[in-house]
Amino acid sequence: MSNKNILNSSIKKIHPSEGHRKRLREKFLEFGLSGFLDYEIVELLLTLGTPRKDCKAIAKEAIKNFKTLKGVLDADVSELTTINGIGMSNVLGIILFRAISEQYSKEKISPKILLNSSKLVAEYLQTKIGNKKEEHFMILYFDTRNKLINEEISIGTLNASLVHPREVFKKAIKDNIAQIIVAHNHPSGDPNPSEEDISTTNRLIEVGKLVGISIIDHLVITLNDYFSFKEKGIITTKI
Repeated sequence: MSNKNILNSSIKKIHPSEGHRKRLREKFLEFGLSGFLDYEIVELLLTLGTPRKDCKAIAKEAIKNFKTLKGVLDADVSELTTINGIGMSNVLGIILFRAISEQYSKEKISPKILLNSSKLVAEYLQTKIGNKKEEHFMILYFDTRNKLINEEISIGTLNASLVHPREVFKKAIKDNIAQIIVAHNHPSGDPNPSEEDISTTNRLIEVGKLVGISIIDHLVITLNDYFSFKEKGIITTKI
C-alpha cells in the first residue's frame, strides 16, 4: 500500500466527532469558559469520560432535564444515570469535578476567613451547604488567631437532637476551642430566621458563656443570600 493510501486509510479511521471535540478543547484552552454555553461546558466534561463519541446531544439532554449547569453538577448518581448516554465513568467525572471544586474553594477561602467578616464566612458556607436540598447544620471551629481550623456538618433540622448544646460544644470543649460559628441552611431559599432559629441561638449563647466558649455568629445560608445574627446585632459577642 502506498504512503498516500496509508494516510487516507488513517484519516478514514478518525471518528467523526474528534474534530468537534478537538475544537471544543482548543477553545477552552485559549479562552477558558468565556463564551461557552451551559451545554458546551457539560459536553466538555463528558468527553473526558467518553472516548470517541459525540457528547453534544447527551449534554443538551442533561441541560434540558436539569435546567442549568448547576443543576447537572448538583444531581446525584441516580438522577444523572437517567440521561441516556451518561455512564458511570461520566458520573465519576462529574462528582469528582464537584468535589475538587469544593475542596479548591475551601483551600482558597478558609485561610482568609476571619471572625469579623460574616460575608466571607457566608460565601464559604454557601459552597458547602447553600445548594443542599435538606437542612444541614454546621459548626466552624476557630483558633485564638481567628482562623478556621476545623468544621463539622450534620444533616437535620435545627430543633433536632444534633443541635442540643451538649452536641454543639462537645468537640469544642475536647479540643480547647475558644470560639465557634454555627450555621444552617434554608432549602426554601428564604434566609430569614424562624422563631426556633432565634431561640436555639439564644440557648447556645447562654450555654457558651457557662463553658467559656463564645458563639461569634449564627448564619442562615441559602444559595444566593444569607442572614447573620452578628450583622443584625442579635449576637454581640466581642472578638
